[in-house]
Amino acid sequence: MSNLKLDLHEIFNKGKKIDDALNSIIEEAIDKKIPLVEIIPGKGSGQLKKHVIRFLNLSNIKKLY
Repeated sequence: MSNLKLDLHEIFNKGKKIDDALNSIIEEAIDKKIPLVEIIPGKGSGQLKKHVIRFLNLSNIKKLY
């Protein structure tokens, strides 16, 4: 079984697109029963990584994993 990968480099400054991409990859992982999703936030100040962590900690998302 393969893993999914989401590279956020291209949309790093587009908050809504980031959330849409995260939702989409999580839904795809659930649909395909893929247990691992690799999310690549990139380098920099760490703000994108913090955004991803906050997103993953949302109660409606956290219950999915």
